[in-house]
Amino acid sequence: MVNVKPVKSDTVAAERAHEADHPSSLVSQFGTEKPLHLDCGIDLTPFQIAYQAYGQLNADRSNAILICHALTGDQHVANVHPVTGKPGWWQTLVGPGKPIDTDRYYVICSNVVGGCMGSTGPSSTNPATGKLWGLDFPVITIPDMVRAQTMLLDHLGIEKLFAVVGGSMGGMQVLQWTTAYPQRVFSALAVACSTRHSAQNIAFHELGRQAVMADPDWRGGRYFEDGTHPHRGLGVARMAAHITYLSDAALHRKFGRRLQDRELPTFSFDADFEVESYLRHQGSSFVERFDANSYLYLTRAMDYFDIAADHNGVLAEAWRGTRTRFCVVSFTSDWLFPTSESRAIVHALNAGSARVSFAEIETDRGHDAFLLDVPEFIEISRAFLESAASAHGLNSASK
Repeated sequence: MVNVKPVKSDTVAAERAHEADHPSSLVSQFGTEKPLHLDCGIDLTPFQIAYQAYGQLNADRSNAILICHALTGDQHVANVHPVTGKPGWWQTLVGPGKPIDTDRYYVICSNVVGGCMGSTGPSSTNPATGKLWGLDFPVITIPDMVRAQTMLLDHLGIEKLFAVVGGSMGGMQVLQWTTAYPQRVFSALAVACSTRHSAQNIAFHELGRQAVMADPDWRGGRYFEDGTHPHRGLGVARMAAHITYLSDAALHRKFGRRLQDRELPTFSFDADFEVESYLRHQGSSFVERFDANSYLYLTRAMDYFDIAADHNGVLAEAWRGTRTRFCVVSFTSDWLFPTSESRAIVHALNAGSARVSFAEIETDRGHDAFLLDVPEFIEISRAFLESAASAHGLNSASK
């Protein structure tokens, strides 16, 4: 069995479980009179959405930016994480004076439905039974996530967003916003994403799900009833996924074939190489903050995503006549969502007569480049949002 250690303490596990129902962030609750209509045909009710907000909404409510998080992200985009104590996951892009300037814009980031940091998901309590949902939670989709976000914005009294921004699974949500609710989105920044998951990406996700479900501690998804957690399976899933977020060049630059704290191999199955130690650390730290069942649900949501399928197989029809401004960004070393996927989006937007700019950024940092300090990406994001703000009538004094 792979040496992925369980969560550090019962305290950390308790904090993670507590966040599922009682998050350390803002919460909007929706009762039985406002059900969330899911693509699977089920109405989710009651439910809640956990979110963070930064900055001030201006008088005419025109400066709101929605950030959509990726698979293993959450609403804590620019603040200290309540479970891990680590800084926000997108501090390169979000904050005072940064491209998503919290002194200028009202910035919202919500935990997706199906997540495990306060929005209703499999680790939440099912009010009908008083027990955790587990696999009784209905399967959700990217459109379901976005539908829930529209309900949050309605609750906040925000009719139209200045911008929707996200990368990876967050980018999928951005694209869904622009096809399902184009009248509510002035501009969209979609990064390192696609309009559908490739067969290869579905295969990687299935590998991760099978790793979780093969862990004896998964207990058919009811591990919480026995006080266990499939940390080994979830850790392996994270290790496999993390490889896809990097590139061969980045791995070679960071680790090469260097040994970990030793001069000679041990001739064992210990983590002899630095890269092995790194992956094991990634697996161990991930299981501290993430729920295994949520991982199953969110990866499945990404697998089901297919915008063209909702438009008779013609992607351009999804954006026919749209007035939203787009910026699509890809990275040369991203083999999870390669540039060809972004070009397909741009071609469809052009065919639909949309206003779109496109940038392919040369870097060896792989898919995770959108989360890292990549100056060209940061400046492109700043320039796009500045241009859109000017067109939207938002000047630097608009706070």
